[in-house]
Amino acid sequence: MAAILDAQGLSKSFGAVTAAEGVSAAIERDSVVGLIGTNGAGKTTFINMITGYLKPDSGNIRYEGRDITLLPPRDIARLGICRSFQIPQLYGSLSVRENLLMALGIMLHNAGRGGFLSFGRPSVPGHDAPAEEVADRILGRFGLSDYSDRNAQILPGGVRKLLDIALTMAAKPRVLLLDEPTSGVSAEEKFGIMELIMQAVKAEGATVIFVEHDMEVVSRFAQRVIAFYDGRIIADAPPEGALRDPEVQRYVVGGELRRIDAEERRA
Repeated sequence: MAAILDAQGLSKSFGAVTAAEGVSAAIERDSVVGLIGTNGAGKTTFINMITGYLKPDSGNIRYEGRDITLLPPRDIARLGICRSFQIPQLYGSLSVRENLLMALGIMLHNAGRGGFLSFGRPSVPGHDAPAEEVADRILGRFGLSDYSDRNAQILPGGVRKLLDIALTMAAKPRVLLLDEPTSGVSAEEKFGIMELIMQAVKAEGATVIFVEHDMEVVSRFAQRVIAFYDGRIIADAPPEGALRDPEVQRYVVGGELRRIDAEERRA
């Protein structure tokens, strides 16, 4: 399958600290890729370079064959590479539906279609439908319809996370990067929330790259796992192979896998 995103030889240093060293990874279209590694391993640096928040000292990034290495974050997002953050970025004074309409209104404005005050009901770029219809469709896919009129500031943690990711879908991303989508979510909720996210995002046609520390979530939802340690990639394989890799066992997930194995034996 063709690569939609291709990073080659990315290196980045901050003074004497090497955050990335010769990182190369081609991401196939329509795939779901999990990024794992301890804090400071290089996962976030990799994502920040892809999305333009950091510029690599060397190496290049190509998106659908186009070199995007030096583009600013806004231009990269307009091309179709979007991200969510570990801490949800919401308009706290607005309702769930108003949050999504605000994001869609920005899309209309950026496309020169005048926003919501323009004549008629202009279609949102990439969605081919008026903003109100797009908002209701996205809310339904993320299981948020029942929360539509609730203020975003008082939502439960898991629902806030869903809304934050739903907002990224306003831009109709081709590649979506999720930073710890189940952080702050209870153990009882994590699989259900991740299932909703995956179904909704894939329905919108996006390739997914997600950072995650929970190995149960990684093994269940990732088709491919890229493991980072000390600024470099130490494994790149399907979940079962990556999580059993000796270096990954030693530096990243050994203790976590022993805990999971013990729970499975007790069950």
